[in-house]
Amino acid sequence: MERNPMGRQLAIMRQSLFDQGYLDEQFIQLEELQDDANPNFVEEVVTLYYRDSARLILNIEQALERKPFDFNKLDDYMHQFKGSSSSIGAKKVKAESTLFREYCKSGNGEGCTRTFQQLKKEYATLRKKLEAYFQMARQAGPMETACRPK
Repeated sequence: MERNPMGRQLAIMRQSLFDQGYLDEQFIQLEELQDDANPNFVEEVVTLYYRDSARLILNIEQALERKPFDFNKLDDYMHQFKGSSSSIGAKKVKAESTLFREYCKSGNGEGCTRTFQQLKKEYATLRKKLEAYFQMARQAGPMETACRPK
């Protein structure tokens, strides 16, 4: 059990990200790479993800504005985005990416547009939740190493 209340609150917040389906096992694998030599590794990787993925989101938005849809280009952009999202364990974002790609393969422009709106919501929600989590983690100070969610 955590010794300090903030550490306990942080553990509960972290667990809720898994319980609510926002994160998957890949996030734990990132945590396992974090050590004393690089104590902010996970936060740095997530920050890079959001910085780099913003470009892909913009590319997808621009491609969705062009008619007729270039489903191959949309699928290529989403393939890159899905890979980046998978690398940080963004479970809901990855699921929406998969659905978007299925709509691309079937040539369903309306499905792509609708799914992309949902994907952006999940992406923004996860970002807010992770920003709050990392802010609390900085306040709590050094923590125990990663543990599997219950």
